[in-house]
Amino acid sequence: MTNNQNRIYVIMGVSGSGKSAVASAVAQQLSANFLDGDFLHPRSNIQKMASGEPLNDQDRAPWLAALNDAAFAMQRTNAVSIIVCSALKKHYRDRLRAGNSNLSFIYLHGDLTVIEARLAARKGHFFKPQMLITQFATLEQPGNDENDVKSIDIDQPLDAVIADTVRYIQDCNVRTV
Repeated sequence: MTNNQNRIYVIMGVSGSGKSAVASAVAQQLSANFLDGDFLHPRSNIQKMASGEPLNDQDRAPWLAALNDAAFAMQRTNAVSIIVCSALKKHYRDRLRAGNSNLSFIYLHGDLTVIEARLAARKGHFFKPQMLITQFATLEQPGNDENDVKSIDIDQPLDAVIADTVRYIQDCNVRTV
């Protein structure tokens, strides 16, 4: 049985939008559980991305299933849980929502120029910066029919993005651990 007081937030956006940095800081401030969805990618997906090849829907299917299961498990026992996942397409978000009524999304929204600069400065991540164009082409912006998605502008200092995210979660009347 799901505890209706427990909430799970998927922090989404293209690579370089700050998902991991924001999620880590927010999880620490709210004493929330945190899962980087990249850790659930099968080895074949990581190898494919490391070689510069974009993932397709078939590649993502087992990953999305694993994330859906993780979300279900996390919301059963934790007041606030945060998962980082690009969730670029609406049907990916729908797959994550399936059976997880306490799940919603926080979309870290930024334009190509802002994110390109961030990726250029990044070290030690398997994502290749040239794949950013593919991610933007794949991205289906959340629409009005997705009322469980909050968009946060990332063209501001990281501390402000974190503060906006924390405020949104707190405004949702979520109790923290």
